[in-house]
Amino acid sequence: MRIFKKLALSVIIVISLSLVTGYIYFDRKFTPPENKLKVSGRAENIPMTWDAADENSHAALLLPVRLKGVDLTFYMQFDSGSPTTLFYKNSLKSIGTQFRTQIQSGNGQNHIPMQFSIGEMGVISDFELLNYGSAIDSDANNKNIIGTIGTDLLEKRIVILDFKKSGCSFVENFNEKGFETFEFRKRKIVIPGVVGGENLKLLYDSGSSGYELLTNREEWERYRIPNGSIKIEKGNSWGNVLTVVSAPADQPVKIGKSELQLSEVTHVEGTSQMQNLLMKTSGMQGMIGNKIFLNHRLILDCKNKKFKVE
Repeated sequence: MRIFKKLALSVIIVISLSLVTGYIYFDRKFTPPENKLKVSGRAENIPMTWDAADENSHAALLLPVRLKGVDLTFYMQFDSGSPTTLFYKNSLKSIGTQFRTQIQSGNGQNHIPMQFSIGEMGVISDFELLNYGSAIDSDANNKNIIGTIGTDLLEKRIVILDFKKSGCSFVENFNEKGFETFEFRKRKIVIPGVVGGENLKLLYDSGSSGYELLTNREEWERYRIPNGSIKIEKGNSWGNVLTVVSAPADQPVKIGKSELQLSEVTHVEGTSQMQNLLMKTSGMQGMIGNKIFLNHRLILDCKNKKFKVE
């Protein structure tokens, strides 16, 4: 009996240590680096541009940016699922070659000191470089996407996403009467919502721009219209091919004090065990993209964890 008790105690200790170690590992892995952005000025009524993919006309939300010394407008994807603003190494290398600027993106560097501007707002930092992107086309009519704007910028400025007028603003102050609270941990935006009478925590990931609501297979079956046509697409998550399954829906979605209409619901097959575990441990119960807000205005103050949908 004494041996059994010692064995049981040993097992409990091992499990406890594993849980603590696992928590520390995930906490460190998903904790973003220190926010070193230096932001000056403000940007008002910046035109939004949509990048299309296959039949999805709202696949990515792009904002126009300028680089010092380069007389060409580039674009960066606004991705609220990314905790850091970063640039694409292949795109910067192409810019440096074509425009003979001081951009140094090669030689195995993982970061680059740079300055870019959105309207009258300037952003300076030592930016992370991602081994991604395409060569730049000097034709001004082409959308040259050179990087991603993450939620580190939203810690510095309140963002106003006016989907009705296709305009975006980054401001320092705003009258927040009627605003509500949301969770902002590890630079992830988790908004409270109600779908089908159920209270949910919804991750706002504008990187999943062209989808209204992404959820698990069980909830997808619950929210979709029975016998509705099913659309299957191949998605790309930083090189990882996913199967994206969408179906028509007819559900009211309450976000904040505003009631929106869900016309399509989606679930994703092929996500990694790490992604699934992250979703479960975070308490998130679904993900919303930009498409659900197309007839509305979304205002986010991440510094004070306040938001409003109009």
